[in-house]
Amino acid sequence: MGFQIDINCDMGESFGNYVMGQDAEILNHVSSANIACGFHAGDPLVMAKTVRLAVEKGVAIGAHPSYPDLQGFGRRKMDMTPDEIEAMVIYQIGALDGFARANGTHLTHVKAHGALYNVAAQDPAVAKAYARAVARYNPELAFVCLATAPMIIEEGHKAGLRVLREAFADRAYNPDGSLVNRRLPGSLISDPEKSVEQVIRLVKQGEIVAHDGTILKLEADTVCVHGDGPTAPAIARALKARLEEAGITVAVPLQGQAV
Repeated sequence: MGFQIDINCDMGESFGNYVMGQDAEILNHVSSANIACGFHAGDPLVMAKTVRLAVEKGVAIGAHPSYPDLQGFGRRKMDMTPDEIEAMVIYQIGALDGFARANGTHLTHVKAHGALYNVAAQDPAVAKAYARAVARYNPELAFVCLATAPMIIEEGHKAGLRVLREAFADRAYNPDGSLVNRRLPGSLISDPEKSVEQVIRLVKQGEIVAHDGTILKLEADTVCVHGDGPTAPAIARALKARLEEAGITVAVPLQGQAV
C-alpha cells in the first residue's frame, strides 16, 4: 500500500464585509474543508458560499466549531460548563449541516477551532463534552484532533467516534509535541518549501522536527493548512503538487480508517 494523506484547511472565516483568506483558490488544492460556523468567524452567507464552493470542487466538508468569541477569533479560552460546551458544539454542527443538506451533500467530520481545540486536548471535562456533542449529533462523523494529544484521542474513542489524528503543515512544534504559541517568533511556517519538507517527512518517516531540533515520532491521518495564513494558497498548492510527485496520494481518509 502506498502513502496517503488528507490535506485539510480551516476556512469560511470571513464575516460580513471583512474578508479572511482565499478560500476559492485553496479549495483547488485540498481534500477536506473545515468551515467556520459563525461563533469565531463566518456568517450565514459566508457559510452558504463556502459550502457551495467545496461541493463544486469535490472537497469533503466538516464543521469547525469554536468558543463564541468573534472579537478574539476563537483563540481565547472561555469559562464554560460541560453542558454549555456540548450545546454550543451541537448548535454549530447543526448550522453547517443545514447548508450541506441544502447543497445536496453531508458533513464528513468535525474539527474544533482555536482555543476550544487546544483546551479539549488538555482538559478532560472539555474533551468529554466536545466528543459527546459530536457523537450525539451524528456518530458517523469523523473526530479530528491533535495527533500529539492522547487524551482527546481516547475521549473520541470512548464516545464511539472514528478518530483522525491531525498534524500541521504551517505550524512549528515544541519538543513535547504541542504547538509553539502563536505569539512567539517562528510559530508559523510561511515558507511553502518548509511546509512541504515537514509534511513529506511526516508521511514517509513518521516524524516531525521540533523547533529545537528534537525528532518527534508522529503518525497522522490528516494535515492542516490554516486558511487565514498570508501564504496559505501557496502552501496548499505546493503541498498538492509536491506530495503527488513524491508518490503520496492526497485524499480523504477512507471510511473504515481509524486510530
